[in-house]
Amino acid sequence: MRHDCTDFHQLFLSDTPLMDMRAPVEFAKGAFPHTVNLPLMNDQERQKVGTCYKQHGQAAAITLGHQLVSGAVKRERLHAWATFAKTHPDGYLYCFRGGLRSLIVQQWLRDEAGIAYPRIKGGYKAMRTFLLETTQHAVAECDFVLLGGLTGTGKTDVLHQLSNVLDLEGHANHRGSSFGKRASGQPAQIDFENRLAIDVLKKRDRGIEQFVLEDEGRIVGSCTLPLELYQGMQQYPMVWLEDSCANRVERILRDYVVNLCAEFVDLHGEEQGRVLYAERMRTSLANIRKRLGGERFQRLSELLQQALQEQLRSGAVDLHRGWIEGLLKEYYDPMYAYQREAKAERIEFAGDAREVREYLKARSLRG
Repeated sequence: MRHDCTDFHQLFLSDTPLMDMRAPVEFAKGAFPHTVNLPLMNDQERQKVGTCYKQHGQAAAITLGHQLVSGAVKRERLHAWATFAKTHPDGYLYCFRGGLRSLIVQQWLRDEAGIAYPRIKGGYKAMRTFLLETTQHAVAECDFVLLGGLTGTGKTDVLHQLSNVLDLEGHANHRGSSFGKRASGQPAQIDFENRLAIDVLKKRDRGIEQFVLEDEGRIVGSCTLPLELYQGMQQYPMVWLEDSCANRVERILRDYVVNLCAEFVDLHGEEQGRVLYAERMRTSLANIRKRLGGERFQRLSELLQQALQEQLRSGAVDLHRGWIEGLLKEYYDPMYAYQREAKAERIEFAGDAREVREYLKARSLRG
């Protein structure tokens, strides 16, 4: 018989399947990878029980809870819990604090389905605290280096060739610029923080104590970096990636036009996907309208519109190079040049993709 779990380190290292007993509204705010939400009570039931608790106390609330989750409703939920338990005999169940809800489900599984299934002691709150502390400890104990460079130099491509990278944009499911929003949307803030912490945990377990990060602002799309990590990023040494403007235009064309359009088509089908993709591109440019200024925005917007019309008509993407090059030279490059100058003292190496990749690999070996 397996015992209730307090070993959060091993739990996350092994991608243990988890059954979350919290209400859907709680689950949506944040959970953990490899977790299924099979709540004891739905949102409406939880709200009724909560109101009863405030007005009449715990005993009345428990009684009401048993009334709401009874008969066919109870049988249906018990069947779902039992199915999960049988499918994932190595898993655990949990609620918010490892209290009444997980105890009730554990008892019902044992008494009515004959399944002894362990729970997480301390529940969601304890696991969440463990992951927050995992990131905090890494910032305090590990070595970090930032990868910077102009827009389109292929920083993400370089990062993906390293074993000691923390892919902030990957965890945020966002490419990090005004045009970086993916077709599939972003995780909740808590989910982003949890994914990052688990990545740190697994890499440190493999002996990695030096991490490479892309130089980011505090917010990646809608996801905010942990404060202690962002504060550290204001002092970490940097490596600067360089590439030609022509190569950068082609890379942006690939990632932000061809691949993004394909993402929308995969999610929404050919016709609707292309329409939604075009809307996203126009919105992305409009989001920086004030920073571009009226005349420049109007000019680039017209180039973008012509490119989108041709792409939707024939599939050709050649016209996109016009607005991409204009945006780089007139907006992003001057902004990044200013930032590079401000960070110049922290830049310990600069070079092309091959040189930077080899430097970072050698740097990690020096430890």
